[in-house]
Order: sequence, then structure tokens, then C-alpha cells
Amino acid sequence: MAQGKVEICGVNTSRLPLLKAEEKEKLFRQIEAGDAKARETYIEGNLRLVLSVIKRFSSSSENVDDLFQIGCVGLIKAIDNFDSSLNVKFSTYAVPMIIGEIRRFLRDNSQLRVSRSLKDTAYKAIYARESLTRRNLKEPSIEEVSAEIGVSKEDIAYALDAVQSPMSLYEPIFTDGGDTLYVMDQISDKKNKEETWVEHLSLSEAMKKLNPREHEIISLRFFEGKTQMEVAESIGISQAQVSRLEKNALRTMRTYLSA
Repeated sequence: MAQGKVEICGVNTSRLPLLKAEEKEKLFRQIEAGDAKARETYIEGNLRLVLSVIKRFSSSSENVDDLFQIGCVGLIKAIDNFDSSLNVKFSTYAVPMIIGEIRRFLRDNSQLRVSRSLKDTAYKAIYARESLTRRNLKEPSIEEVSAEIGVSKEDIAYALDAVQSPMSLYEPIFTDGGDTLYVMDQISDKKNKEETWVEHLSLSEAMKKLNPREHEIISLRFFEGKTQMEVAESIGISQAQVSRLEKNALRTMRTYLSA
């Protein structure tokens, strides 16, 4: 997705209006009275909200213009369904609506083929979740969603998982001091718990070259199959430090094994 784009869908985003709180309240009263022009002004005054949301999808391969248009659909739906008497900020209500609209668009355009019945179940669950959130002003549990649409919790979980967009193992999730943590760093390595892996690569000797802290991290990561987060919690340091020490340890071991 293009970054830092000034013009999206013919709209100069650097010149978008910014409404004050009192202006928003006044416009919304006019909208509730059926003023179409006030509605248009309110939409334009909240386009920055759409821009802030589509930045969350910067890793998507979709065209930024398409995401902006879909986000605007979510914004309009939020405006048309917002209840100002609930004492909730409009942005608090609108952001999940915009995100939901974009996610539905990405799911519908996914290259992975998902059966229509699974999609229908997933969409019913998503709509029910949004409806329950608006009604109760809190995120519903999967049990509440299940009761709302009459579908078992297991089927809902399976359907929602099936329509999720795939994520690369190399998707960055955190950066600290120049060391980037990726999705793959969060995944337990079950395969490497096998003792034959150690014997085959003579790693027991290589690990003797490590200091005690590095030895402990490698043991927890590759012999016990823990994630970097679990290792960090176990030994009382940050995940970024675990990542850094793990990389140093593996570099030392590779040097020994290749000698």
C-alpha cells in the first residue's frame, strides 16, 4: 500500500477539514433533523478518521484508493447508525465500523477459497458482534454471539478462522533499538523438541560455547518449544533482549559447527 500519499480518490488529504467538538454536535443535530448538506459536511470532517484507520492495513497489497473508499462506506454507515444519546464519542463508535468494513472487503477479495456456508456463518457472527457491542457498549463473548445467531461456539470459531487474511511469518510486530521482532519469533517450535535434531547437528558441543544466559534461552526456545515472549517472562528480561541474545547465540553455534 502506498505510504504518504497526499491525493486519494481525487481528495487532497492534506487539506481535509478538521471539525471542532461543538461543530460536530451542531452538525449531528442537523443530520438527525434530515439535513443532507450537514451530513455531507460531517462526512468530509471525519475523513481523517478513515485515513488513520487505513494506516493499520499498510501491509495489505490492496490499492490505497480502494481501502479509502471502503473505509468511507464504513464511516457513512457509522454516521447513519450512530445514537448520540448513548454518551459515546463518535470516533469510538466509528472506528470499529470502518475497520470491520475494510476487513470484510479484504476477506471477500482474498485469494484463499472459503466455502459460502463458512463465509455466511462468519459474517453473521461479525454482524452479531458489532450489534451486541453497540447494544451493550462492550465486546461480547463468543457465548453471547453463539446465542445471538443460534450457531455453536465451535462452528463460529472455525468460520471466523477460515475467513482471516493470511499473515506472513516475516510480518514485523515490534521494533526496539533497531532489532525487529517478527511473527515467526512468536511461534513455538515443536519440531525441534526432538532429541534426534540435537544429535544430528552435534549441537550439544556447540552449546558449550555459549554463556549461561544464552544457553538457557536456546534450551527454552528450541528444546522446550517456548516462544520468545514465554522465554522473556520465564527469565525476567524483555522480549527484545531475548531476540538479541538468541541471534548472538545462534551465530556463535553456526560458527562452531561450520569450523
